[in-house]
Amino acid sequence: MVRAGDRTIGILTGGGDVPGLNPAIRAVTLRALREGYRVLGIRRGWAGLVDLDRDAADHTRHALPLTEELVNEVGHAGGTFLHTSRTRPSAVKRADVPAHLADRYTEEVNDLTPEVLANLEHLGVDTLIPIGGDDTLSYGVRLHEEGVNVVGIPKTMDNDVPGTDYCIGFSTCVTRTVELTNRLRTSAGSHERFLVLEVFGRYAGYTAMLPAMAGASNRCVIPEHRFDMDRLTELLCEDRDENPNSYSVVLVSEGAAFEGAASGDDDMVFEGTASDAYGHRKLGGIGDVVAEELKRRSPQYTGGETVNVVNQKLGYLVRSGDPDAIDSLVGMAYGNTALDLILQGESGRLVCLQDGRYDHAPLEVVTASAKRVDVDQHYNRDRLRPHYQSFEGSPLFIMNNS
Repeated sequence: MVRAGDRTIGILTGGGDVPGLNPAIRAVTLRALREGYRVLGIRRGWAGLVDLDRDAADHTRHALPLTEELVNEVGHAGGTFLHTSRTRPSAVKRADVPAHLADRYTEEVNDLTPEVLANLEHLGVDTLIPIGGDDTLSYGVRLHEEGVNVVGIPKTMDNDVPGTDYCIGFSTCVTRTVELTNRLRTSAGSHERFLVLEVFGRYAGYTAMLPAMAGASNRCVIPEHRFDMDRLTELLCEDRDENPNSYSVVLVSEGAAFEGAASGDDDMVFEGTASDAYGHRKLGGIGDVVAEELKRRSPQYTGGETVNVVNQKLGYLVRSGDPDAIDSLVGMAYGNTALDLILQGESGRLVCLQDGRYDHAPLEVVTASAKRVDVDQHYNRDRLRPHYQSFEGSPLFIMNNS
């Protein structure tokens, strides 16, 4: 067992915010302080380790000492009190290089990893705990390869980080999606319309599949299967006819695409042309396209009647607010498991849930594969909805594919 002494743990959150991050930060901090560690909260994700100026007298804008009082105050809330960013230190555009480094990094795209390493040493960080999705954690792999002690914690509402059955934020996302869908169905029913809800899910359809399986919608379309628009229209018209209140519901993953579309990201619908540091353009709008097409095509399946649409993008409503019970519990357990690994002298590990048990895996697993819905096992391509069969022996969230 490693003796804590005066050693320092750094913790950061990167990428999108989700409920459950603050409980994880709180859990790490409380255990670590009681074991004699100093804990620094790196602010704004990887940006905190890029922007920090070692010659400055005060580093609290980028690295905040964490106390029991501070983490107890915010530990039950949603979001991340350390703030977050999508900074990628290995690929910083020249316009984003901090002013104090501008004369040293002059390429169009710069690798500022040497500065990150120097800043970690300057802060005295012995072990770094990044909490994030596969983008954030992939840079954690880079630091691990550079010799930094790294223990990663997976979070993303898409639940698509490889190596784990569960990512912080997913349960709250599913809970909110079901809740909001049930609220909106009253308007769809009142006006006898289709209800189209666009949900998160760039490459993985878990955030549409699980709410659909829980009864939130009649159909769902997901990134893993290109769907036929006529078939979707036909099914929703049938569902509407069979519903005493004359409406039907479809959940649309933001990364879903039509049958016959080009392969890769070019088939997705985007809000604009700008991309983040990891090359991702902001998705949004497939729900609008589906809604318009449903309205246009519906007379073919209704004897000439045009069915109007209630169309809503759920967006940040499913990732805001307090965590649900599962994300509060998992955030706490993940934080404590990360601290257990540090006390055991382990690094280069990813805290995870596998087969319903808390565990850890090699950190490199996050870059070794992609985690997607197993369409053959879990999705009915013809009926455009999940399979409802063979649940015995399945994990809590049924279709986790780590």
